[in-house]
Amino acid sequence: MRLLLTTAQGIEDVASREVERILAEVGIEGKIRKRPLGVEGRLELEVGEAYYTDEKGRKRPLSVATLLNERSRTLHRVMLEVGMGEVGGLEDIETLVQKLPVEKYVKATESFAVRAERLGEHDFTSIDVARVVGKVIVEKTKALVNLDHPAVIFRAELVGRSFFLGVDTTGDHSLHRRPWRVYDHPAHLKASIANALIELAEPDGGPFIDPFCGSGTIPIELALRGYTGEIICLEKFKKHLLGAKMNAISAGIIDRINFILGDATKLSEYVKSVDFAVSNLPYGLKIGRRSAIPKLYMDFFAELAKVLEKRGVFITTEKGAIEKAIGENGFRIIHHRLIGHGGLMVHTYVIE
Repeated sequence: MRLLLTTAQGIEDVASREVERILAEVGIEGKIRKRPLGVEGRLELEVGEAYYTDEKGRKRPLSVATLLNERSRTLHRVMLEVGMGEVGGLEDIETLVQKLPVEKYVKATESFAVRAERLGEHDFTSIDVARVVGKVIVEKTKALVNLDHPAVIFRAELVGRSFFLGVDTTGDHSLHRRPWRVYDHPAHLKASIANALIELAEPDGGPFIDPFCGSGTIPIELALRGYTGEIICLEKFKKHLLGAKMNAISAGIIDRINFILGDATKLSEYVKSVDFAVSNLPYGLKIGRRSAIPKLYMDFFAELAKVLEKRGVFITTEKGAIEKAIGENGFRIIHHRLIGHGGLMVHTYVIE
């Protein structure tokens, strides 16, 4: 069996390691291929039949797709792979889908829908892709189309010339949309990326702070992972801090986080020492005036130098400003990567 897994661009390696850990916990081995057909944000997982032993000692089949949907913190979608290939246009998509065993996944008595996404330059729309794929599925299976409440969701993705078709086991809402989120910061971080940043920080139980915590995504996700050390959520604006508390209540971990109303450029006034600092820094539309960013970063990292004992992880679009602030305040960059977030490729820095 092959599964198509989606995640944020730039964290495929982190997601791959997480999938390997989840499988290992139940004694399953799988082969993971990152970026199939060269497409970022995609993984292909090949696994054999999996089983578990129930409370009565009986051997039962185990759904790997369900396992990943329930346990992954970095994936967006889990799909049963129907097929993939390089295409030049709608005719190629139709020809490819005609060759795929779509009849294995939907019966004539069931309803289905095709959810299509398209990235790149094409002379047709995602609606056209869905129409072509749906037409072939109807011809091959005689199943009924139901766009609102389908029994089976086929997901067709076209990225440049790379085409993927899968059966979506996740549903219409991506896994990164956490059910605990009742308050949205205007520029909140995807939970999948928050977990990738946590993985890059490698926190080991020491005090942890998000100095620009916004609606609390990073601290909440860390608490939900069972982190036993102190978790601090520092936020300058009362509205967002209250929103973060609402989210923490919704997540059931309000007692695991220390919420502080305060300015990150005066960090040493609130904390004397922390081992780890992870944050989605203000940038672009989040701060309003881009000209204010260099001073903000310089002031913040000067304060961070007074309290940080081990490692920090930060993301921003402002490469020049952050690198100058990092260097002039005595930190060194031990890792850098680009991560896709909110339609942008943001710079991610791990510092010590």
